[in-house]
Amino acid sequence: MTEAPLTARLQPLLTVARGPGAAVAAVRGAERAVLCSGPVGEGTRFETGSLTKTFTALLLAEMAARGEVRSTDRADLYLPFRLPGPPLTLLHLATHTSGLPRLPPGMLTRAVRSGWLSNPYAGFSEDDLLASLRRTRLRHRPGSRVLYSNFGGGLLGHVLARAAGGTGGDYPALLAERVTGPLGLADTDCDPNRPQATGHWHGRPRPALLMPGLTAAGAVRSSARDLLSVLAALLDPDTAPNPALRTALAEVQRPRLSVPRTGSRLCLIWNLRPGPGGALLHHSGGTRGFTAFAGFLPGSGAGLVALTNTAPTPLAPFIQSAYGTLRGLESTAPGKVWTARV
Repeated sequence: MTEAPLTARLQPLLTVARGPGAAVAAVRGAERAVLCSGPVGEGTRFETGSLTKTFTALLLAEMAARGEVRSTDRADLYLPFRLPGPPLTLLHLATHTSGLPRLPPGMLTRAVRSGWLSNPYAGFSEDDLLASLRRTRLRHRPGSRVLYSNFGGGLLGHVLARAAGGTGGDYPALLAERVTGPLGLADTDCDPNRPQATGHWHGRPRPALLMPGLTAAGAVRSSARDLLSVLAALLDPDTAPNPALRTALAEVQRPRLSVPRTGSRLCLIWNLRPGPGGALLHHSGGTRGFTAFAGFLPGSGAGLVALTNTAPTPLAPFIQSAYGTLRGLESTAPGKVWTARV
């Protein structure tokens, strides 16, 4: 049976996107495809929201491979104060088992007062992150439950930057030095001032997202071609340019815990779902103006990226369709490199 070309597999996703623009890309063995619609191209930068955390996880694994940190290190080993209670580790932060709430205490109230409808994270700084951490009561003992936390993702990046000898605000530079630069990702960074697609929320244009205090949780911008390069590296870590990054690309895929009652597992940030054709690793992200999905099938050598410049909608049909499309890429077939525009 002849495999359908990737372009045919991806085409329906552009219809589901429903945004002013979309970029979808996939790799399957030797075959690659990028499809775009609207005023965007394969190099257009999109806000990726929580896909940022997968970059933060890769940074953690890279630093651990160098021996600069250990995943079992207490987070407060790199903070200016000690946290009360049982140890909260870097691994807890990278597996959403820290016990920290989804958002820092007081952030929502501040956002409602200063810019909930415009830029809700803009007024929350690195100093605010640490101040919130001081007064936070954990929802559960670290390591005992899974509770998704943007607070934890942002704190992880802050801690890694401090562990590397900088301040929490040095996360973007550290990510560029250790991850995006070596991988050749020219479109990928946390800079809200570089050109990017215009996001939309309920059909209205949105300003560029600002996240000074939670940068490592949701501020990365990237393009379809860059994210496809990341997936290609994850599918074949030996192609990375240095030993630490090769180790890190493999380590972020290693399951760390099982999620009760779901059959899923958590790696370093990446979600892993078993299936008849092997494991599928995936993550999604959303901001007030963008929706993003990335996932890959290590056993099939396949990966998929889906980006659109409109905010997530109820039931997330774009993300669900992207997941289903990826699951359909179970077998590897050699092919050509394609770039198409519709």
